[in-house]
Amino acid sequence: MSKIDPVLDVAVIGSGFAGLAAASTLAKAGLSVTVFEQHDQLGGRARRFDAAGFRFDMGPSWYWMPDVFDRYFAYFNRRVDEFYDLVRLDPSYRVEFAEGPFDVPAGIPALAAAFEAIEPGAGKALESFLAEAKVKYDIGMGRFVNKPAHSIMEFARLDILRDAPRLQLLRSFSDHVRKHFKDPRLVQLMEFPVLFLGSKPQTTPALYSLMNYADSALGTWYPMGGMHGIVEAMVQVAKDQGVQFECGRPVEAIVEEGGSTAGIRVGGETVPARHVIAACDYHHAEQRLMPEKFRRYDPSYWDKRAMSPSSLLFYLGIDKKLPGLKHHTLFFDTPFDAHAEEIYDRPDWPADPLFYVCAPSVTDDSVAPEGSENLFLLVPIAPGIDQDEDACDRIFGQIMDRLEARLGTSVRDHIVYRRQYAHQQFIEDYNAFKGNAYGLANTLNQTAFLKPKLKSKLPGTYFAGQLTTPGPGVPPSIISGQVAAGEILKSMGLTGPPESVPIEQPAAFGTYSPVTA
Repeated sequence: MSKIDPVLDVAVIGSGFAGLAAASTLAKAGLSVTVFEQHDQLGGRARRFDAAGFRFDMGPSWYWMPDVFDRYFAYFNRRVDEFYDLVRLDPSYRVEFAEGPFDVPAGIPALAAAFEAIEPGAGKALESFLAEAKVKYDIGMGRFVNKPAHSIMEFARLDILRDAPRLQLLRSFSDHVRKHFKDPRLVQLMEFPVLFLGSKPQTTPALYSLMNYADSALGTWYPMGGMHGIVEAMVQVAKDQGVQFECGRPVEAIVEEGGSTAGIRVGGETVPARHVIAACDYHHAEQRLMPEKFRRYDPSYWDKRAMSPSSLLFYLGIDKKLPGLKHHTLFFDTPFDAHAEEIYDRPDWPADPLFYVCAPSVTDDSVAPEGSENLFLLVPIAPGIDQDEDACDRIFGQIMDRLEARLGTSVRDHIVYRRQYAHQQFIEDYNAFKGNAYGLANTLNQTAFLKPKLKSKLPGTYFAGQLTTPGPGVPPSIISGQVAAGEILKSMGLTGPPESVPIEQPAAFGTYSPVTA
């Protein structure tokens, strides 16, 4: 255990992307900052583990919005390529439809040509769709996501009000997609990115076509060595700023004295701190760590929140190569609507699930023994449902059947390592509310200032992460940490990251190379 300052300027709870970003930003301004992490390894949901010669990323597997990472490291006068080698995947990913596979090529021209081959006129429609999506991306990422969203008045500036109609907040994403495309495969393909936002396309604002721009124009990337390499890079930046880390130190309470933040309780003792950033699960921090009289929300508020899906995960080590496998593969070969209903409308273990396969060993030899494959399989499931091992076994058999049929080879007979992870483990490891994997669903009434507030009712305490502003995903979590840090700095009369950020082209600071996935 390292020596902790007698009175910290800031205690940060949690070492995920939000916590690391907050800590680094505060320490850069000269504050004394210590991060308290309940696990023995830093990274939160982006932890890593090694087993049977395989290296598994436990959480995020998609590297989108490279401009956000570039800007983050540039804020500390560093570059992405100082820490990890980033490659652009081509194809970005494969989608297995009932009619057969569709490889999503890197770059808009190639993707437009692929769309045109499926549906005459769809190539031009894609270009129009992505042009609108770019406007939303530039406005959203440049003006909105870096705001603390304390109230609607932050968005009442003339330039924002003028651009608001272009964001299409009142139109559903589903309607917006169907205005441009008719073929069911293209519709599903365009709706895919919003699955990460935690709601059905019918209830997601058309604003979030900005995710399609991030996917199609900015590209799908991979940091060689695995996604945990981002954590390692951010930890190094934090240490360079003077951040201290305390692992294996779960926080038991946020301490109040005289109506203000006084610190945190760890191991039965109070660690004095003038400010706290709770970058752990928001519900856990507010309902269990916060003194009751300073809780903004009650249990009924949380019960009414629309949550993103949880996940049933399988980490597999395979003792042979699997020809034809891509780095990312989405299995959309069964009905999309039926599975969505089992997540959002009538929560249950899915009868015939869609699923996702990540095979980083296709790109990166370092994550598996020679001649082997590293597989990460994900099935979206409803948050809060009861654990059912029989259902998990059934689902594993179903997705193995479909994977083997598409690859034309045996997979199950070559499994040398298997680990299962579901919503119950999300609760146990991360105190995740209802076992959610991606935070709140990004519905219209849970967007911007309608999310749980970043600023606590207890002066000096702030929240960061996927359950508050700006929302779920790795880049938004990084931004959330910086925004929370900026609020503390402003309260002290210090300068933090700007609220309005210009959008650079991808790869503005780093050096990247393409790879065939």
